[in-house]
Amino acid sequence: MTLLEWTGERIIPKLLKPTNGMLLEHIARYYFATPYIKGRVLDIACGTGYGCHMVAKDRKRELTELIAVDIDDDTIFYANREYHHQKITYQKADALDPALPEKLGLFDTILSFETIEHVADDLLFMDNLYRMLKPGGTLVLSSPFGRGRGKETSEPFHVHQLTPQEFEELFVRFSQVEIYYQRGPTFEKPRDGVRYFIGVAVCTK
Repeated sequence: MTLLEWTGERIIPKLLKPTNGMLLEHIARYYFATPYIKGRVLDIACGTGYGCHMVAKDRKRELTELIAVDIDDDTIFYANREYHHQKITYQKADALDPALPEKLGLFDTILSFETIEHVADDLLFMDNLYRMLKPGGTLVLSSPFGRGRGKETSEPFHVHQLTPQEFEELFVRFSQVEIYYQRGPTFEKPRDGVRYFIGVAVCTK
C-alpha cells in the first residue's frame, strides 16, 4: 500500500508508468551520477528514496555511507519503508539550515537533483553544499532553466528557475566544473539548434 499521495512535487515511481517522461528523466540523473558515488555520500532533498537505493545498490563496494535528507516527515517515512538499504540513513533536515554542515559533517560526494529551484535562498543553499563537501570532493547538481532568479515560474512548487548563465555562476568557487545538458534521459554538451531545459553540473572542490 502506498503511503504518499501524488502531488507532483516528488517522484513516486510506484505510482507512475515506466515510460513516464518525468520519471525517466529523474532516474537518468541518478544513473549519470553513479560513477561519482564513493565514500560518504549526501543526497540532499532525496525525495522518496528511489534514487538513493539505485546508487547504493550499484556502488555498494565504493559506498561507505549514504545520508539522505528531506524536509518532509511523510516522505522520509515512506523512503525508509519502500527503499531501505543497509548503507542508507534517511533523516529529516532543512537544506537552508545554516547549521546543516555542523549537523551532517563532510562528504566525498553530494547529489542535489531538482532542488535549488525549490529554495528561496539559492546562494545559502550553495554555501551549505560547499561547506559540506570535502576538499577534492564532487558535487553533482541539476536544475531546470527558466526566466531567472526572483522571477515567477509556471511550476507551482518552484520559487524560481535560473537562467543558464545564473546556473553556471553558482559554481565559481569550485576548482573544476563541467556543465552538461539533459535532454530526456540523455546528457550531452550543447549542440547548435538544440534547446535544453535542464542543466547538470559536475563540480570538484
